[in-house]
Amino acid sequence: MKSIFEVENLKSNGHYALATIHDHTVYISGQFAIDPETRERKFGAIEDETSQALKNVEMIVEAAGSKKEHILRINLYIPDVKLWDRVDEVYKEFFGEHKPARTVIPTNKLHFGFKIEIDAIAYI
Repeated sequence: MKSIFEVENLKSNGHYALATIHDHTVYISGQFAIDPETRERKFGAIEDETSQALKNVEMIVEAAGSKKEHILRINLYIPDVKLWDRVDEVYKEFFGEHKPARTVIPTNKLHFGFKIEIDAIAYI
């Protein structure tokens, strides 16, 4: 088993890894809209936060030796199911023809006040 704690300027800020690799599978911890260069929280429209969080997932997947087309499963946590249509448009554009298994989980507030958190599982 191997853990990844840092990819560019994305870092785990607690007792967790950004990703854990085991048996040709990479498990990505929940990602927010954090700018990977400045580490700034990028609050904004749900579309912008979704796009940045997906890009962060992709960066981590690639650092683990995989690619977004190898994502098997993805979970999207949003504070209000009414945001789903807007999230889904960004999601479709990001993944194109690739359709990983997914779950959309409406929650209460998300950490720091973000509008979306995304975790994923991919194969290497």
